[in-house]
Amino acid sequence: MKLIPCIEMLYKAEHPDFLDRFRAAQADGFDAVDTWLWRDKPIDAMVDVVAETGVQVFSLCADPRASLVQPAEHATVLGAVRDAVPVARRVNSQLKGAGPAARIILASGFSVPGLAEAEQRANIVGVLREAARIAADGGVELLLEPVHMVIGGNLMAVHSVRQGLDIVEAVDHPALRLLADVYHGAVSGETFAQAFADRTELISHVQVADFEGRHEPGTGQLDWSGLLPLLRQRGYTGAIGLEYLPTLPIDQSLALTRRHLGL
Repeated sequence: MKLIPCIEMLYKAEHPDFLDRFRAAQADGFDAVDTWLWRDKPIDAMVDVVAETGVQVFSLCADPRASLVQPAEHATVLGAVRDAVPVARRVNSQLKGAGPAARIILASGFSVPGLAEAEQRANIVGVLREAARIAADGGVELLLEPVHMVIGGNLMAVHSVRQGLDIVEAVDHPALRLLADVYHGAVSGETFAQAFADRTELISHVQVADFEGRHEPGTGQLDWSGLLPLLRQRGYTGAIGLEYLPTLPIDQSLALTRRHLGL
């Protein structure tokens, strides 16, 4: 399976200059990378370094982040998706064999105390249907990412892979798929078998980091030997994103990761 490093984490310490991380990824044999928010990035320079290296941006985040749960923020969500479409296409115009031109990532935002769970879910599904239509019109794919984060005792509304699959299934639009982050799933208490038990066809990207610590596979508690065989058995043919903070020099970190993933 193709590996996609997240250059916001994997190369940051050794390559503080953001654009140099594309060159470092190229030197390590990668042809695509994941990034996060884009508004603080030098987009024109990114387009140039993509052309220079051939390293495309596989995914970026809708910017600004806004809540899928609260209708008052839905206009911001949809505007963020509209604004991200041309950016995603500019920094990923040549990636071969990976479906849409690029992926735009959205997280749910935090649950709303006192608001019924069914209403929160309906709000999420409704705005994602609109967002998916925008993404489809722009020729990109939208990824819902479950994120296990708690602030002030308030948990993200969609924080597990199973919840995310339920939402993607309910939206029922081909331009919306799930980003399954193994680390966040582990924080939510999901095992690999639970996370990928079914509906793997709704998953377009899988990201990995060990638990605890969010470092490379092989540094935490997870048994990685079964992940890729399970994904292959379930029919997953997408990429594996490396979204972790390395504890070793990059070459050693990548070697450890490949060994534990069985690549």
